[in-house]
Amino acid sequence: MAQTMRPNTAAGGGLFATDGKPHPLQDTLLAVALVLGLLSFITGLLFHGLHMLSSWAGLVGILAGAYGQWISETTRARFGLVIGLGASAVGFYLGLAHGGLFG
Repeated sequence: MAQTMRPNTAAGGGLFATDGKPHPLQDTLLAVALVLGLLSFITGLLFHGLHMLSSWAGLVGILAGAYGQWISETTRARFGLVIGLGASAVGFYLGLAHGGLFG
């Protein structure tokens, strides 16, 4: 399994495409899930007054990551999506614990 995370420069399909084909939708969903997961995790953990931001960002990150997992075709994209999903879920639940989606 060591070959699954090794860069595939010969294929030329992008950073996350291990099959040599471009996957712009999957890469976009990966970026969205990671950014929203990081945002929701940080705001949920450090800024309790921003519970609406952390819960909504977490919810959207969960949905984007889940759809990305559903249509993903490469192992690298799935690896990043799981990290984004986990961070989004933790941020979402912290946001819910501090006040929820609607205030």
